[in-house]
Amino acid sequence: MSRSTIALIVVGVIVLAAAVYVMSVGHNGDDFADCRSTAVAGGSDIGGDFTLVDETGKTVTSAEVLDQPALIYFGYTFCPDVCPLDVARNAEAVSILEERGFMVKPVFISIDPARDTPEVVGEYAHAMHDRMVGLTGTPEQVKASSQAYRTYYNAHEAEPGAEDFYLVDHSTFTYFTMPGHGFVEFFRRDIPAEEMADKVQCFLNAG
Repeated sequence: MSRSTIALIVVGVIVLAAAVYVMSVGHNGDDFADCRSTAVAGGSDIGGDFTLVDETGKTVTSAEVLDQPALIYFGYTFCPDVCPLDVARNAEAVSILEERGFMVKPVFISIDPARDTPEVVGEYAHAMHDRMVGLTGTPEQVKASSQAYRTYYNAHEAEPGAEDFYLVDHSTFTYFTMPGHGFVEFFRRDIPAEEMADKVQCFLNAG
């Protein structure tokens, strides 16, 4: 065997080893690496168990609610601008996925339990999508669910004599969870419904 042939074989082995290394490091054991658009991977400290109240007034757990792939949004029904747009976008993405044969549950969790009663949050959710689950709870329950997903919210002080009129600052991410995997991805509010549906479908196909 000539030296040139041996050199080509050695180079080939090195290139192959480098390719395997890059692939293994890039995926890092992550089945969903090709679907991710963020640096946050499943297994992070985002997500976890929660206990809330559904539209019927029944106490439900995260295990009961997240029994299928779900898009979760934390907002409030009195939100004048951001929430309606974000929740409508999520509902549209869910409808697109359903047309493609994928069932994803839209979930709306209120961070304003003082005003968002089970009935109020239920009506809001159903107005957005007929399969959307609306959840509220005690201040302690809502805080615990928010902390599980590392979200932020802060209610402004109401004006004297107008206690029911105040705004709530809050984060605007949408979280995607899958049974058996938990939290796998989050979406910013600037992503359109079609693109969100494409990315969610990628996860569903890979899972």
